[in-house]
Amino acid sequence: METIQLINYIKAPASHIYRTLTLEAGLSQIWTKKLKVEPIVGFINEFDFNEPEITKMEILELCPDKYILWKCIESDKEWLETIVSFELFQRKDKIAVVLKHSNWKSITEYYQWCNYNWAMFLQRLKYYCEETVNR
Repeated sequence: METIQLINYIKAPASHIYRTLTLEAGLSQIWTKKLKVEPIVGFINEFDFNEPEITKMEILELCPDKYILWKCIESDKEWLETIVSFELFQRKDKIAVVLKHSNWKSITEYYQWCNYNWAMFLQRLKYYCEETVNR
């Protein structure tokens, strides 16, 4: 199985980053405006990217300000049964955000395209969190 693994460093408190990744107000600013999200283990987050299928992620684990774990239960066929995690670590005056998208069956063109898009997601997360940290 293949795994996308990325890291970015964000100058904002872990609590702010965690809220951005778990609440509609944050995810709608960095991923898609059309979504249904609740920070509750077992909840099925829904993300609409104007594609034939809505991406649905079951929340498997939440550890406030430290860890988020989703399992894809509906989406593009290559995403089905994949796992997305976000880990937050203190690194001096920044938070390291490690994103892993695992359980891919193989490296395909779609995998490569998603790798690029996850990197852009982390960049938007950084910009959003750093710009809104004092609001």
